[in-house]
Amino acid sequence: MKRRLLTIALVIIFALNVTTSALAQNYSFSLDKEVVNVFWNSEGTMSLDYLFTFSNQPGAHTIDFVDVGLPNNSYVYNTISADVNGNPLGISTDYQGSGSGVAVDMGSHAIQSGQTGTVHVTVGQITKVIYPDDNDQAYASADFSPTWFGSQYVVGNTDLTVTFHLPPGVKPEEPRWHDSPSGFPSEPQTGFDSENRITYTWANPNASGSRQYIFGASFPKTYIPASAIVTPPAFDFGGLITSILSSLGPLLFCGFFLFLFVGVPVLTFVGNQRRKLQYMSPKIAIEGHGIKRGLTAVEAAILMEQPLDKVMTMILFGVVKKGAAVVTKRDPLTVEVTSPLPDELYDYELNFLKAFKEVDPKTRRNLLQEMMIKLVRSVSEKMKGFSRGETIEYYKRIMETAWEQVQKADTPEVQMAFFDQQLEWTMLDKDYDDRSRRVFHGPVFLPMWWGNYDPTYRTGPISTSGGAPVSAPRQPSGRTSLPGADFAASVVGGVQTFSQKVIGNVNDFTSRVTNVTNPAPKPTTSGRSMGGGRSGGCACACACAGCACACAGGGR
Repeated sequence: MKRRLLTIALVIIFALNVTTSALAQNYSFSLDKEVVNVFWNSEGTMSLDYLFTFSNQPGAHTIDFVDVGLPNNSYVYNTISADVNGNPLGISTDYQGSGSGVAVDMGSHAIQSGQTGTVHVTVGQITKVIYPDDNDQAYASADFSPTWFGSQYVVGNTDLTVTFHLPPGVKPEEPRWHDSPSGFPSEPQTGFDSENRITYTWANPNASGSRQYIFGASFPKTYIPASAIVTPPAFDFGGLITSILSSLGPLLFCGFFLFLFVGVPVLTFVGNQRRKLQYMSPKIAIEGHGIKRGLTAVEAAILMEQPLDKVMTMILFGVVKKGAAVVTKRDPLTVEVTSPLPDELYDYELNFLKAFKEVDPKTRRNLLQEMMIKLVRSVSEKMKGFSRGETIEYYKRIMETAWEQVQKADTPEVQMAFFDQQLEWTMLDKDYDDRSRRVFHGPVFLPMWWGNYDPTYRTGPISTSGGAPVSAPRQPSGRTSLPGADFAASVVGGVQTFSQKVIGNVNDFTSRVTNVTNPAPKPTTSGRSMGGGRSGGCACACACAGCACACAGGGR
């Protein structure tokens, strides 16, 4: 009996030892700090300087290799060096991340479990990393994504700092930074380095070491050789067509040829035209839970991606109703801003009024474009964590309720009172024009502020800040009325005035907004977690018009 108990005890001890040994082989570390300096050189090349601070978790596998992904294979191998805590390390081509890259062999300086080490990696020269800027033919574009690691290996937050050093000679007013990734300030910190090169620095002390972040900047092409800018190669149809001819015969080839040169361009054109009007980023389509209440009618219109000329007409109605502006002329649209402004104005209303203080049409159009970009981004931010679909359905119900109140009114006076309160909500209806004509089939008693929107129904002067007097709406004892069809036409005419006289072609205007708020995706190969004895770093290679993405792998 004693011998049997001894045998069982030995088996249990052996099993525990095996389990402990297996657990010790799991990689688990925190990336306490990551500092990346990205040098965009006058030759059109890229140089990298990485500092990683790893804290290996107690009982975790030794960090014995670090995979560093590179944007492509066009790097000069003998310009790559690495060290840990000042001790030189070896560089190996035994890279096991995805895409291109090299491996840093930690050797005898491997970071043991429970220890901390700082790994320093430099890459002296990488070519074919700068592309044409999609939005300006005179500019070159450069994007960069620093190292991130598999989420199953990384614990805690990462203090991440990325600094771009722009080519020598670039003037402060010339370069442009791209949109910052989530969690970082909207604008990078600007400065100069020791060589008097302009720097852009993005920093986030609470970044994720297992998440990809992309940073970018554009600068004039004149500061680098034209030959250094990568032009995406055209697709070679030769082999494909030959294969089709030889294997499937002339009939299939003719069908493919027709689809390729007729069907694909048509489908692409239709898709691109539709996409230009989709100014909301698809990021908010990643559904959260529940309804986002508290949006204004204008913000709800943005969420529904209503035409921007209609959205701006809704804003115009809002500022006129609040007494912040008076339309002095409908064609061309001229708006006088009152002073002092009421206190309850939203940011987008203030930006709208700022734009209409400008006399130059081009300047006004640019300011309206900036206003819409800020508004779209604001709505996207408010929608984080909420369901877009549920929220849209919620505001559609509000719109239908508003119409029902107007339709059920007993008298024209009551009907207009409801409509006055719910005007912007009813305008969310995509069929607003026809519906308003159906609802207002009799005389419509105009709201008291209507004269401030339509100068045709205004008498008597009022004064605004520092300008000529403008007229105030008359308020006779008998309410001014219009036939319902004329009233609906007046509202719809305001939308047409915006599209034709203020912003020009609404599709072009919306496209310029979309290019910023929901830019067309660039083809990239994103990183993926790696197994096989390494700590699972991620890597990607990016070769696309408008970007040069450099991603990296991690320790194994």
